[in-house]
Amino acid sequence: MTKNAHLIGICGAGMSAVAHLLQEQGWAVSGSDEGAYPPVSTYLEKIGLEPMIGHRAENIPDPVDLIVIGKHAKLIPESNDEVRAALEQHKDKVKSFPEVLADLTATRERMVVAGSYGKSTLTTLITHCLAHAGKAPGWFIGAIPKGFEHSASMGGDGPFIFEGDEYPSANWDDRSKFLHYLPQTVLLSSATHDHVNIYPTLASYHAPFQQLLTGLAERQGQLIACMDEQYAANFLHAYPGPKLSYGLCKGCNYSAANIVLGDPAAGEPTRFDLLVGYEVYPGFTTTELGRHAVQNICGAAAYLLGQELLTPDELRAAIADFRGLNRRLDRKAPASRLVIYEGFGSSYEKARAAIGAIREHYPARRLTVMFEPHTFTWRNRAALGQYDTAFDDTGTVWLFAPPTHGEGSHDQASLEEIESRVRARHSDVRSFTGDAMGEILADADPQEDVILVLSSGSFGGNLSQFLKDAETHFPSD
Repeated sequence: MTKNAHLIGICGAGMSAVAHLLQEQGWAVSGSDEGAYPPVSTYLEKIGLEPMIGHRAENIPDPVDLIVIGKHAKLIPESNDEVRAALEQHKDKVKSFPEVLADLTATRERMVVAGSYGKSTLTTLITHCLAHAGKAPGWFIGAIPKGFEHSASMGGDGPFIFEGDEYPSANWDDRSKFLHYLPQTVLLSSATHDHVNIYPTLASYHAPFQQLLTGLAERQGQLIACMDEQYAANFLHAYPGPKLSYGLCKGCNYSAANIVLGDPAAGEPTRFDLLVGYEVYPGFTTTELGRHAVQNICGAAAYLLGQELLTPDELRAAIADFRGLNRRLDRKAPASRLVIYEGFGSSYEKARAAIGAIREHYPARRLTVMFEPHTFTWRNRAALGQYDTAFDDTGTVWLFAPPTHGEGSHDQASLEEIESRVRARHSDVRSFTGDAMGEILADADPQEDVILVLSSGSFGGNLSQFLKDAETHFPSD
């Protein structure tokens, strides 16, 4: 008999991915949310799900075997009839989505990619390499990978690769999501302070990472960590179990040499040699931008070669074929002569890495940045100091107002405060609204400029139209 699963808050990226995993295991899936918007609404339609709009107790099917409740401030029994009904009438069937993921992968070899940045790309890169070599991985990725039909799949009998999120699991469970997965391997890309609304101090932010690694050590699991980031390096030095290091600094187990950055305009990839201890594996190429892309490849190699999952030749071929993720320095408006890239600017480190990559690959062009302080990490008043150097090495900086959702939960800075802070260190700063994004195109020269879009949001829902307008104003020849 088919089992029924109901997902409350199904339009979250993680929840929609879990919906697909349940479908793969033969569950009948239903779900509800306050609203459905692209890209998740498009994805749900693709997998044959139409969410019920609005939260009502009668949304819950009868019978129901599993209820998954998402992590959202509005999904609480005090104000949500559907959540209240689930907890009062079906409490023994309610789980968070990381609990469901843990259940679904209980018999698999599990690997978690964790860190304050780089984890989406690394998870996708490792999954791509395994799939390219026919190793049948399963995966769960918190972004939209290119070359995959789904952001999550049970796959075959290969290892299951998780993007490990340190965010709390549910409104009733403060444990970080990745603590549910009990992996055999952890790859730690970084541990720079993030999610300041949840973890106000660096020590509180590091606490769940320490819990993750303590459990890993108890299982005699392996830690792979990046030596280029100080906190990840500190965790690696202190780890008592099997471990490997990677990075672009000296002394790493997995590193790179002879890096020649590519020329995207000419279709030339970045080239480098992979160093594994004293062994040199030449001839690696990648179309991904920036030195941090090579750093990520070294991390993937540490896992894939270190555990003998791939040969160097298999890895080299897979890396050359990797096309990245949406919103991770991917080229936008391809039918436009104006060069536009989008970076996932949810933190200072991600923004700086994106700016650095564009500067490296387009050294002769003026760099215009469109920036939206979408995350709490950017819009908290205590974080205003980040803006002193955030936009170094750029030309014009266009600032969008921070969103208002959740502003009462922390000490939110205003657009005026952010603009004042940036203007103190930067000569050309302008603010704009969604209906005035055409000003940016009017100021652009497709022969001289490159535009970098930085946000984890969508500029009030106006980004798609801006990109369409760029193709209209500057059509390719």
